[in-house]
Amino acid sequence: MFSAEQNCWFVRKVVCWRAAASIAWAVLLLPPVTALFVVLSRVSLFHPIEWITECLSILTSASTMFSFVLLCGVVVVVGFFNLEYYTVTPSIACSKIALLAQLLHPRQCLHAVVHCIMGVIVAWCCAFTIGPRYQNLASVCTLVDGDPQLCLNEYHLVLILFGAFVGYSHSLFGVMHNMNYVPFHAVQQYKYLRFKGNLPLVVKCSAIQSLYFTRNFLAVYFFLGYIPRSWLCDTLSLQSNSSLNPLDSIAGLLDLAMLYHLWISGTFLLLTWYLTVLLFRVFVTEVYNFPVQSAFTEQADRCLPKVLPGQQPMVLKFLALQDLALLSQHSPSRRAQVFSLSQPGGHPHNWNALSSECLSLLADLTQRLVAHHETVAINGRAKLHSAGSDKKSVSSDSSGLSATQDIRTPRSAFLRSAGAAAPMSPNTGPFTSDLDSPFSSPALRRLAPHLVPNSPWSETVQSPHLLRRGPQLWSASTDTGTSGSLSPSPTSAPSPHPAKPKPSPVTQFLHNRKEQVKHFLGRRVLVMYLFNKLPEASSQALFADSQSHIWALEGLSHLVAASFTEDKFGVVQTTLPSILGSMLVLQEAVDRHFKLPHASSKPLRSACSMGDCTSKTLRFALRATLKTAIYRITTTFGHHLNAIKMSAEHRKRLQQFLEYKE
Repeated sequence: MFSAEQNCWFVRKVVCWRAAASIAWAVLLLPPVTALFVVLSRVSLFHPIEWITECLSILTSASTMFSFVLLCGVVVVVGFFNLEYYTVTPSIACSKIALLAQLLHPRQCLHAVVHCIMGVIVAWCCAFTIGPRYQNLASVCTLVDGDPQLCLNEYHLVLILFGAFVGYSHSLFGVMHNMNYVPFHAVQQYKYLRFKGNLPLVVKCSAIQSLYFTRNFLAVYFFLGYIPRSWLCDTLSLQSNSSLNPLDSIAGLLDLAMLYHLWISGTFLLLTWYLTVLLFRVFVTEVYNFPVQSAFTEQADRCLPKVLPGQQPMVLKFLALQDLALLSQHSPSRRAQVFSLSQPGGHPHNWNALSSECLSLLADLTQRLVAHHETVAINGRAKLHSAGSDKKSVSSDSSGLSATQDIRTPRSAFLRSAGAAAPMSPNTGPFTSDLDSPFSSPALRRLAPHLVPNSPWSETVQSPHLLRRGPQLWSASTDTGTSGSLSPSPTSAPSPHPAKPKPSPVTQFLHNRKEQVKHFLGRRVLVMYLFNKLPEASSQALFADSQSHIWALEGLSHLVAASFTEDKFGVVQTTLPSILGSMLVLQEAVDRHFKLPHASSKPLRSACSMGDCTSKTLRFALRATLKTAIYRITTTFGHHLNAIKMSAEHRKRLQQFLEYKE
């Protein structure tokens, strides 16, 4: 097991240093970005010499130096929040109420408040840079009676409030679009190339989002702008400048110079923050090479076979799986270490540890998909039952027939039912094609005779059609007539089904009241709006961590394909049936999932955003990777796979891949 000390070592020695490097580079990029902002905010095309002279004087002034120090502090705080709030598995809200709970979480409230304060600081720095129109909160003005008075500079107030608004909107936008999600790119590039390739997207997103934030802020200030203006005038004893139109009016908001300065200030704020986020993603997702095996005892726990299994931070697990996928494709020397045997003893510990963890990941995803299918089937039957309860039944025979039809499995609901009448093959046991499948309904299992626990058909298996056996070389037996023959135990006999205990009256009363409350709330429009599932949110949540499964599939398939020529000891042969069975079962589950009514069959086009873009397409990438992985194995081994023991259903599906018909 990977100890907590080693977890802390990885986070402290790798992740924290990478985050510090990203912050350092963001600070180094701050001077050219600030200089660009000064040039664009002071633009004067008809007086170019004066324009350049003013920009140079502003960049060398003491106020600009002080503002630059404040901006560096803001960038450091943003980088710290990136380190504290980042995740490699996006958090997808499946309903409006779940999204509201995320927005009202104490951590998110702290994040929003701090970003509002940082937005005010950046806006204050921009006010000193843009010009005298925005520099001071109070300015000398002449009233109607001719006496000079201190008046409120509403332009400065608007710019400061705009910075707070952009800071809060950025925090809100981050929750809604998973800005803290750190995606891993499929194509590995150097850090400089990744940054260069994403820089135009960052600039474009900053400009577009600043435009939207400016529009939203002007709408809010038009209706509520008098509140902060009146409060400041009363608190600081300032007068309102009657010679200027108030900015919460249509005439005041149509000031094109002010609109431009608000937009360019928001773009500068978002650009500095987005550059910090981009650099953090580039540095954290950089490939980390774990040693496969080490001759030093103190480094044994840092090797890939020890790092991958067990409990560890998700970023460590993802980097380990990424390294496994890369070494399986591009490193013959490291693949040889994976296929090697331990000395002394001659056991394939490296391969067993890596393959077991990958198969465990695939089995976990399959189990989640099966549970989701069962939930969808139960909800569908419940809706049919509730719809039918409002109508009177015509006869007991018809009601019994409908009840029998309602307990059909998701298998019969999503796939053709031709296999139900297929004859039982020698490679399958009784009811294997329907009842032993992970997609079979529990209600249908109760209709079948129960098996004795000692029967070979009652053993737990990885695949629904494979009996768990000890390690055996699949190439040792080439007789297809007897390789898959299994016979049930002669002592198997139906066992009586245990009667369920009758619930107590109190339990039954509470259950009835709960159902009544749910039925009452279900008719309220607002409640239904908050609690209804968002489109495709459940499907996206199921595949939120599918990047790890993609790497597991790539690593396993490439290692299995390479073992055809590089595995000198045949260590892969013992687990090849399990690997193929897990992939085929997972493909069946994925295919059935994409046939559900709320699962889209094509990836949606995402808008320009720095948020969650890749997690919405992970399920489609997983489906393509899974099919590619199976084809990679079948193409490499070809007809040799006919010697593997597997069920008739898996044999039929594998034959489709061998004939390139899948």
